[in-house]
Amino acid sequence: MPIASLLAVENLSAAFDDAWEKFKQSGSSLARPAYERGAREVLAKCIIEMAQRGEHDPAHLSEYALKFLAQNYKQ
Repeated sequence: MPIASLLAVENLSAAFDDAWEKFKQSGSSLARPAYERGAREVLAKCIIEMAQRGEHDPAHLSEYALKFLAQNYKQ
């Protein structure tokens, strides 16, 4: 795998890990075990979508995913 691909995967992984930790700490009911899988999937899809649109900063990816979840899912 080329170095650029590895860096992209690392950025996506860092963004997801950051978003999930912040989300869990938020106290949202969607972070409970019954909803965890769905919430994690939404975060991951948002991060991947934004990366495909050209955003590569893990902090921005994480922030966008958290905002999307907050705006689109009742917590």
